[in-house]
Amino acid sequence: MTSFLNALPGAISQGLIWGIMAIGVYITYKLLDISDLTVDGSFCTGGAVCVVLMTAGYNIWVAMLGATLAGLLAGLVTGFFHTKCGIPAILSGILTQLGLWSVNLAIMDMKANMPLNVNNYDLLISLRYLQEVQKGTRPFYQHPVIVVGLVTVVLIAVLYWFFGTELGSSLRATGANGNMARAQGINTSFNKVLGLALANGLVALSGALLCQYNGFAEINMGRGAIVIGLASIIIGEVAFGKLFRNFALKLLAVSLGAIIYYVVIQFVISVFKMNTNYMKLISALIVALFLAIPYWKEQYFRKKGKVKGNA
Repeated sequence: MTSFLNALPGAISQGLIWGIMAIGVYITYKLLDISDLTVDGSFCTGGAVCVVLMTAGYNIWVAMLGATLAGLLAGLVTGFFHTKCGIPAILSGILTQLGLWSVNLAIMDMKANMPLNVNNYDLLISLRYLQEVQKGTRPFYQHPVIVVGLVTVVLIAVLYWFFGTELGSSLRATGANGNMARAQGINTSFNKVLGLALANGLVALSGALLCQYNGFAEINMGRGAIVIGLASIIIGEVAFGKLFRNFALKLLAVSLGAIIYYVVIQFVISVFKMNTNYMKLISALIVALFLAIPYWKEQYFRKKGKVKGNA
């Protein structure tokens, strides 16, 4: 249990970072009703662009902006395949993800791994910062949980404002009922492309933050990102669905879902001494559990209602 408590700040930090990615998945999966698999590639794209720009001498803000724009472009490609080429959304995402593997390698100069040494660059967050804050050698406000928490709050505020505008509302209408949206004169194709671009921009930003935290960008860093994103959405809905009705709070629930996901994984690894090679199996079981909970609750109350009716 002591090892779990010691690792808890790191698990929360990673949960917040992946929570930004999960918010991007939420936009496509829940608002646009599109299963976008681009994220497994665009997550790595964000990390790769961030590391390359920083090692080229650009400051952290330019590097993160460049990473976000690269993610936007990845989303635009998926949107182009889907809306202009008539390819189903899920296949469009797979095609873009497949192509991004080579693109990401090219960005990293055909290297599978690129380091980002915290001693040589002024990073926004780092695992080293977490350890130094705990030791008292770095001010508390540079703790990754505080920094990424503030970034998350700002992003949620911006998204809440955007989806309250006419354009944002039309994007939500596109996902809710595309035929009705078109009947109202809304350009649904444009909105799908916009939503995919916005979502993958957030995913790439998350990748840029994770490469800083870990101190490197790696070609496989985005593998399974869609699973983590969907798990965060599902966990957030199960845990906070009845409490959080406001749109901003729903986005917050997604971020909290990512934190819960990583805390549970850390608990299993630390307390039960599980081999980290079983991480994928543990992740699958956690997702399956939270998917099953609503069904079990429905079945329980249905049986309870039948018993009362028969009585």
